[in-house]
Amino acid sequence: MAQTEVVGYYGTGRRKTAVARVFLRPGDGKIRINGKVYDDINEYFHNPAWSRHALEPLVVTNTLGKFDIVVRLNGGGPAGQAGALRLGIAGALVQFDENLKPTLKEHKMLTRDPRMVERKKYGLKKARRAPQYSKR
Repeated sequence: MAQTEVVGYYGTGRRKTAVARVFLRPGDGKIRINGKVYDDINEYFHNPAWSRHALEPLVVTNTLGKFDIVVRLNGGGPAGQAGALRLGIAGALVQFDENLKPTLKEHKMLTRDPRMVERKKYGLKKARRAPQYSKR
């Protein structure tokens, strides 16, 4: 029995502490996140802004609904995961078609956002918040 090879494009996205491993496969727009199938990405990201942000590379390149998306999301919160998913989808699209790279680059979708949470320092309440000063 001959094994059929599944065509797939892979991209990794990271944002804050979230990591998204994204597989794009030619299909009709089904989305599977962490093993669960979603009819609409709003079911996973309850905020429509996060959903729009995550799928932005597909909208910009006019490929929305042409791929089935299989995603493994780890860490972070919903905002970080949406950003990680966006970067992962953009990377997978570049693997699919190198001609999409200038469009994605123009919209800054291939750049990893380097901002991370600053660590808490000893003697302070938060990263920079000092205890209230008391004169006596």
